[in-house]
Amino acid sequence: MTRGNARELALHLIYGRIFTGEAPDQIVSTRLDKAYYEKLAGEHAVYAERPSRAQLRYIDTIVDGIANREEDLNARIAQFSIGWDISRITRLARCIMQLAMYEILYMEDIPTAVSVSEAVRIAKKYDGDDAGSFVNGILGSFVRSLEVPVKEDAP
Repeated sequence: MTRGNARELALHLIYGRIFTGEAPDQIVSTRLDKAYYEKLAGEHAVYAERPSRAQLRYIDTIVDGIANREEDLNARIAQFSIGWDISRITRLARCIMQLAMYEILYMEDIPTAVSVSEAVRIAKKYDGDDAGSFVNGILGSFVRSLEVPVKEDAP
């Protein structure tokens, strides 16, 4: 399983929590249970291969981190979605942006450009080209707001 597949799997779990209300550790253990996981393999290609231990750590970190920082992440999405009430943004697009923002803010081993490009790729795959453009615009504004201008050395 690639990091991209692990990211998609994490997205499925984040999105699923909206409907089940399960605690992060519960949804991860339930959905990654061997028997349950094998049933899902027939429904979606992302379940074709089981995650490695490193990928499981990534998934646990993402699902738990987003659950614990959901209000902050949604506030950031709202801040950069000018002219859009956050309730009008699809739940899926919101989850995708939460995932990317969490990676950018809290996971130092993932380059910002990778988080943004993966979010756009996933948005296009699951929610269409317009969603990809929308996610790209919001994440682009978010990333620019984080950049600190580099000071030049005085002559």
